[in-house]
Amino acid sequence: MRYISAANQLALEQRQLVARDFLWLVARDRQSGSPVSEGLWSDVGNIAAAVVNPDTGSAETRNWYGTSSLISIDDIPLVANLSVQNVSLRMSQVHEEVQRIVRDYDCRQARVEIYRGLFDPATRLMVAPAECRFIGFVDKIEIRTPAENQDGSVVMVCASHTQEFTRSNPETRSHASQVLRDPNDTFYKDAATVEDWELFWGSEKGRVPTQKRKKLFGIF
Repeated sequence: MRYISAANQLALEQRQLVARDFLWLVARDRQSGSPVSEGLWSDVGNIAAAVVNPDTGSAETRNWYGTSSLISIDDIPLVANLSVQNVSLRMSQVHEEVQRIVRDYDCRQARVEIYRGLFDPATRLMVAPAECRFIGFVDKIEIRTPAENQDGSVVMVCASHTQEFTRSNPETRSHASQVLRDPNDTFYKDAATVEDWELFWGSEKGRVPTQKRKKLFGIF
């Protein structure tokens, strides 16, 4: 179940609202590698608007570039499981800020946050800080250069943060891998050779064959 603020709930019940989307990207500077944050929204003009930080739960004000910078966002699936969801974002190819983001910054696996803000049509003010609807990473970027009399765009395909559960651990059970974390940890010092050791028990010489463990009272 999605929880929203009391102000947003009241606006929804009175059917007095205008929805706008906000896109927040955290990419990397190609020169220094430091993180760079940029915000786009689906309306006209540049504004400073408050959002609810998904990491802290507190409201904070950020700057957003508008005027057709963010054209459209695919429907975001609302699921209650750990499946990876993909969302496509379509941005203007000719907008100065969009060009700067996709060409000057490294957007591979850039963090993506998508918010939905509700505005009062009478005052043109946001009813409450925008709520986060999607957190993920940039999976693919396609810059579509148009032919004459056609429209171009920048399309980002983003995967939800649940994709982190699908990553495998590159660490191995080896002495070399273990000492990278702690030089004094020798737990796996003999892991590569222990299977070839020969143990002598009484008159038996050579390797002792292993046997499958038997069950005791029907359990291990």
